[in-house]
Amino acid sequence: MTHETFAGTLALIGVVILISSLLSGMVERTGLPQVAIFLLVGAVLGPAGLGLVELSLESPALEVIATVGLLLVLFSDAIGVDVGEVRQQRRLALLILGPGTLLPAALITVAGRYLLALSWPAAAILGAALASTDPVLLRTLVRHSSVPPAARLGLRLESGMNDVILLPIVVLGMLALRASGPAPAWEVASRAVGLFLLGPMLGAFAGWAGITLLDQVRRRMGVRRDYESLYALGVAFTAFAAAEAMGGSGFLAAFAAGLVIAALDVELCDCFLDYGEASAEMFLLLTFVAFGAGLIWTGLQVAGLRSLLFALVALGVRTAVLSLVLVRAPIDRHSRRLIAWFGPRGLSSLLLVLLPVFAEVPGAEHLFALACLVVLLSVLLHGGGIALWLRAAGREAPESERRNGGTAEGSPEVQRREPADGPAPGAPSTVPPIRRFADPPERMTIAELRELQQRGDPVTLLDVRTERSYRDDPRRAAAALRFPPDDAVRLARERALDRHGTLVLYCT
Repeated sequence: MTHETFAGTLALIGVVILISSLLSGMVERTGLPQVAIFLLVGAVLGPAGLGLVELSLESPALEVIATVGLLLVLFSDAIGVDVGEVRQQRRLALLILGPGTLLPAALITVAGRYLLALSWPAAAILGAALASTDPVLLRTLVRHSSVPPAARLGLRLESGMNDVILLPIVVLGMLALRASGPAPAWEVASRAVGLFLLGPMLGAFAGWAGITLLDQVRRRMGVRRDYESLYALGVAFTAFAAAEAMGGSGFLAAFAAGLVIAALDVELCDCFLDYGEASAEMFLLLTFVAFGAGLIWTGLQVAGLRSLLFALVALGVRTAVLSLVLVRAPIDRHSRRLIAWFGPRGLSSLLLVLLPVFAEVPGAEHLFALACLVVLLSVLLHGGGIALWLRAAGREAPESERRNGGTAEGSPEVQRREPADGPAPGAPSTVPPIRRFADPPERMTIAELRELQQRGDPVTLLDVRTERSYRDDPRRAAAALRFPPDDAVRLARERALDRHGTLVLYCT
C-alpha cells in the first residue's frame, strides 16, 4: 500500500466517523435513510466526484472492510438478542426465520433462473443474498417508540439472524460454481460439517470462554471500563480466526459467540454492547461509502427490462410471503403489516454476494451487479418508506397525547409521593415529584434531598461518576456510596439496596 493510498484510507475512515456522528441526531429524528447519505458521500469522494477514493472488486482493502463489517454485524446482532423475549415469541421467530426467510430465497432463485437465465447454483446464490434484510436501514425504525414490540422483535430477529440461515446456501452454491468444476461429494460434505458444526461449535466455545474469563477476572481484580468495551471486539475476532483456521465458517462462529454471550446473561457494562454495536455500524457505513465510490453504481449498467422485472420480484416476494405466513403468528394486524412491508435489502446482501467474488467464482461479478441494482431500488423504496412512516408516526404522537389527557402511552409518568396520612387539608405539597422512566432524568436540589431525609424516607446517595472524574476530583458527596456505572446491577445486589427507596445519583 502506497503512502497516498494509506492516507486516503485513513481520511475515508475519518470522514465516515465525523459525518455519522454529526448527522446521528438528525437521522434519528427525521428517519432519513443513513445508507443513502453515505452512498452519496461515496459518490462525491469517488472517481466521478473528487477522485479521492477508488476501490475495485479486486481491491484487498474492500475485502478487509467487507469481511470485518459482516463479522461485526453478525456478532453485535447476536449479542443483542433477548433470549427470554425470543422464547416468549418463539412461534413468531420460527415463522420469520423459517418459511419467512427460505421461501423468499427460493422464489427469488426461481426468478433468477427463468428471468435472467442463470444457472441454478448462481440463482441460488443471488436468491439467498437478496433474501437477507439489512439491519442498518432498519436500525432507526426498530428504535422508534411507535413501533409495536412484536414488530420490533420480528424485524430485529430477521435482520440480525437470517444471514446465518442464508450464508450456507451461498457457500454451497460457490462450491458448485468454482472454476475447476463442481466440488466432489466428499468436499461438499466436509464443507457442510465446517459450516454447520465446526464453525458454530468453535464460536460458541470462544464466546463461553471469553465471557467466563472476563467475569472471573472482573470479580477478583476488576477490569477497566474502557478495556471492557474493547473486549467485545476481541471475542468476535478470536472466534472468527479460530473457526477459519480450523476450516469452519468464521462468520457463523462470530454469530455463535455472540449468541452464547446473550444466552449466558452475564452482567455486562453497557459499553460492552454499545461499543461493539457502534464499531459494527461504523464499518458498515464505511463499506457503504466504499460501494458508493463506484461499485454499487454498476447495478445501473445491468438495468434492463428483465433485470428490472427480476428486481421487482426480489423486492416484492418477501412482503407477499410474510403477509401469508404471519397470519399464523400471535401478533396484531398492524405488527404483521410493519414486518411484511419493511424488509430493506442493503449491505448484508452485498456482503453475501461478495463472498463468491472474493473466491473468484466464475460469473460472480455479474451476480454482484444484479444485487447492486436491487439494493439501489430498495434504498429508494424501503428507505423512503421508513422515513415517511416515521414522519407520520411523529405527527400522530401529539394527537395520542391529547386523547390521553396529555400523557402518551409509554411517556414519563410523574407521581407525587406524600406521607402516609397525606398532606394537611388545603396545604400545598412540599414533596418534589418523583419522575419514573424520565428521559432526561429529573434533577434534585440539595434542599429537596434533605427534606426527604428529614421526613424519614429511605434515601440512598450514589456517586456514579466515571473512574477518571472520581479520581481527578477531590470533592466527595457526604455519605455517598461509590457506585461505578459500569457495574451497577452487581453492586446493587451486593449492597442490598432498598428496592422501594429513592436513589439519588451524584454525577457532577
